[in-house]
Amino acid sequence: MKYTRLGRTGLQVSEVCMGTMTFGGVTDESEAQKIFDRCIEKGVNFFDSANVYTGGQSETILGKIMKEHRKDLVIATKVFNPQGPGPNDMGLSRKHIIQACEDSLRRLDTDYIDLYQVHADDNNTPLEETLRALDQLVRDGKVRYIGASNHTAWRLSDALWTSETRGLARYDCLQPLYNLIERGVDQELLPLCRDKGVGVIAWSPLASGWLTGKYRGDDVPEDARLNQPGRPPMGATVDREAILDTLIKIADGLGTTPAAVALRWVMNQDGLTSAIVGARNVEQLDDNLGAVDLELEGDAWKELDRVSRLPLTYPSGLVMMMQRRRQAQSAQQ
Repeated sequence: MKYTRLGRTGLQVSEVCMGTMTFGGVTDESEAQKIFDRCIEKGVNFFDSANVYTGGQSETILGKIMKEHRKDLVIATKVFNPQGPGPNDMGLSRKHIIQACEDSLRRLDTDYIDLYQVHADDNNTPLEETLRALDQLVRDGKVRYIGASNHTAWRLSDALWTSETRGLARYDCLQPLYNLIERGVDQELLPLCRDKGVGVIAWSPLASGWLTGKYRGDDVPEDARLNQPGRPPMGATVDREAILDTLIKIADGLGTTPAAVALRWVMNQDGLTSAIVGARNVEQLDDNLGAVDLELEGDAWKELDRVSRLPLTYPSGLVMMMQRRRQAQSAQQ
């Protein structure tokens, strides 16, 4: 297992992060224990949850099974989504953040959370209020690092600037949707994170199972993750079938699985810290862990990049054109 620094911090995390969204749902506690044990065996030290996953059962089960390994692990969880019917039971107000953190600490049965992430942006709460509440949790020792998920580039940039100018803890990590079908973060967010030293942990690197090759066309079972409520539209601007065909061809040539190749592609991206994998059982986890020792050669990389690349839009397209023109002019001198 390879380990990378989380952004500009000194925290070392495994390039595979175990997502625990299924714990307490399709994955019962017994199977979750097996998955956890296999992760420890393979060197995974990074586990991601959220207070909204399976009504809090994900955190509760993770808390039980990680107990004897706690000091060696990096545990991440999130806050934002509704935790009750009241008007203050969701969002990123000081009141909700502090209460949600206390609740997560109790369910995880731990004294601290390594990485506490806001699950989404909250334009109903002043950004400084959110960051001051998170900063207080860091100062109190209940949280080690903070991060953001599902943010636009301008809002992440605003948050980083606010933290810097106010002397507050800053987002050291971004958790975006990123895979061969959804590459929207390429144009603005990834360059921003690389420039500012923000770690990136990709969620849904297999596009909710599509990139494993088990689905084709619209033949997707009703209980598949692709059909679950709240899942974003997938791959609306690319040729999904062409991407999958290319992925399967490369996987066959390498003697491995499409899932392993798709994960390796994500993990090889410049600025990526870790890819979050989900698994219902140990067999699915083993398939995903095949990416750890996989080498993706240049030709395969270029072919996957070509078939999945989004068309550049303004202003990113114009900026890139100007950069290439300058590089070409410099090469002639």
